Amino acid sequence: MNYQEIYQETAVKTLMKEFGIKNKQAVPKLEKIVINVGLKEAASNKGVLDKVAEQITVITGQKPKVTRAKKSIANFKLREGDPIGLMVTLRGKRMEDFYSKLVTITLPRVRDFHGVKDDAFDKGGNYTLGITEQIVFPEIDYAKVDKIRGLEISLVMNTKDAKISRRLLTLLGMPFEKKS
Repeated sequence: MNYQEIYQETAVKTLMKEFGIKNKQAVPKLEKIVINVGLKEAASNKGVLDKVAEQITVITGQKPKVTRAKKSIANFKLREGDPIGLMVTLRGKRMEDFYSKLVTITLPRVRDFHGVKDDAFDKGGNYTLGITEQIVFPEIDYAKVDKIRGLEISLVMNTKDAKISRRLLTLLGMPFEKKS
């Protein structure tokens, strides 16, 4: 079953019943997924930006946007406008495909994986997940990786309640840590 089928057949009905939501349109859903990679060495080495951009493009199917420094910071040898990272925003079909791949293929490949932490929800009900190695994604070719880098995945939902967001992600197959 794909993301859309699981959402329509399972999540909507369950959330409506559990939280007393009357209208199907009011049921929370995943709006977008934002993938973020910080590259402190990009300010001094421009080739790093191209290599990581290629890897993120392979992972997401979409070309990343270069994020730049807003202010100069002398201690970090950083000038305003220097490239400091890459970012991709996924919506629609690409977002659904990425989420399905993340839950079913990528997360189980993480070393010593016991589930994702359930305390990473912000006040807006969004969930942020950090992955320490980009090589857990099956599309990455080990031969082309120059350095292991981490990335941050933010799941943005259209609800302000972390409890509802957590239940939605659980219904969509997110493997949260089991509390003993």
